[in-house]
Amino acid sequence: MLSRRSCLLRVSIVANVLVLLHFGTHIISENGARIIRTMQDSGRNLASFERLDDGSSESLDDKPVDTHMRHHPMEDLTGRLETMGNTESAQHFNVNTQAINSFILSKPNVNPNDVALFCKNYATEVTKPLHPPLSEIIPCNDAQARYYIGQRGDFWVLYNYVQAERSFHCWESITYTSHSDFTFLDNLVPLLDRWQGPVSLALYAPGTDFDDTLETIRYLRECTSPLVAEFVTFHIYFGARHAPKHIPKPADILTNAMNCSVLPPWSNLTNGVTYKSQKKLLYPVNVGRNIARQTALTHYILASDIELYPSPGVITDFLDMVQRQEAPLRHKKPKVFPLSIFEVESNMNLPGDKTELVAMLKNGSAIPFHKKVCAGCHNVPKSKEWMKQEVKPGLHVFHIGKRLGYFVHWEPIYIGTHQDPYYDERLSWEGKSDKMTQGYTLCVLDYEFQILDNAFLVHKPGIKTLKKDHARAVLAAKTNALIRKVIVPELRILYGTRKGCAV
Repeated sequence: MLSRRSCLLRVSIVANVLVLLHFGTHIISENGARIIRTMQDSGRNLASFERLDDGSSESLDDKPVDTHMRHHPMEDLTGRLETMGNTESAQHFNVNTQAINSFILSKPNVNPNDVALFCKNYATEVTKPLHPPLSEIIPCNDAQARYYIGQRGDFWVLYNYVQAERSFHCWESITYTSHSDFTFLDNLVPLLDRWQGPVSLALYAPGTDFDDTLETIRYLRECTSPLVAEFVTFHIYFGARHAPKHIPKPADILTNAMNCSVLPPWSNLTNGVTYKSQKKLLYPVNVGRNIARQTALTHYILASDIELYPSPGVITDFLDMVQRQEAPLRHKKPKVFPLSIFEVESNMNLPGDKTELVAMLKNGSAIPFHKKVCAGCHNVPKSKEWMKQEVKPGLHVFHIGKRLGYFVHWEPIYIGTHQDPYYDERLSWEGKSDKMTQGYTLCVLDYEFQILDNAFLVHKPGIKTLKKDHARAVLAAKTNALIRKVIVPELRILYGTRKGCAV
């Protein structure tokens, strides 16, 4: 809050300027001249406050104001204004000039005591922020990461096994939550370069893959970007029948120095080398998704896949949007904030913003995500309009979509919260449709999909094409039967039904 003396001084100086400008053409009038003289007096009186020996200022209550002090030459006022401009930033000179102008014009005779009363009533208002702080807007409680061992069905989980060095208040950032095994961790550094915020990462590490996973974590933390140690918390999970032979204590993992001259553990892999491949294990994708989400310490979460890199600046722009609380964010219905997803050619750099992305879409070096694999799965409502919209600073809700009609099979990736439904852990990556039942639940609960205008995700460079995989097709058929005969009837009992919602 402004100090009383600071407010008085600033009001007086601004008042001098306003009066001179407003009454310049009427300076010959007696009343105009009297107001100017009075405000010059008050400004000089306030500006002439002496500093105490301890560096503090004397207030009006401590030192009487001499309203008959002799005038200084007009050049003194000009010099004082120039000094003020050189020593204080414009944001500190934050008295509302329109309010001051109205205050001055409403008083036939303005003196320092009038200004003092004005400051007393007005100082709180001029320092009040335009919007409440995020800590008041976002309903959440801070938590601390701690290491513990837990079970999820047939899986053991080492929660918060290797923790990020930096912590955040629950309202202070967004956590990127994802799943992986060690063979995909080459994506982590480019993801962090663009995200610049907390990441909760669940790693599937059965059998001997556990040791390779630890080596990869150590390599990433010690031999690559410092962002890894700063932002990423690693959780590890494995099947009960595929536990590693030895699990070191978290404090012992990083004790030995890593040889950074060797190639990263993921660089020389071929099919059949990993324990998972040798044992023909399915990848429990939704177990990893839920572990990473559950352990996120921020209110807002971007549950994504590690090969999907966010556009830079999403965290800051999104929280700014939340703080503004524009109309869509005040809707009572539950809501999530989808990000449009794209692919780029393998030889192309990632677009730095939407303008670059749109240019790449026009020349064909970028396409909508899975356009050649499953276009309907990621077809975003109003996508053509989204690409044509004029790019404006910041982030806003472009359109509110629903998972209905043409978009009934949409699999959005979005910024949500801990209140959103989790993913069904009976579904695997190989069986496909692993996010469909969660999307169905969002539809039944009448979620709004508030699509963001300038935020997007880009897949690791390389255009995906549809490849025939007989074994996966067999698994997909079994998964569809499980969803149709078991999972959907369960969801109808738990959440009810809504016209138009489907898996």
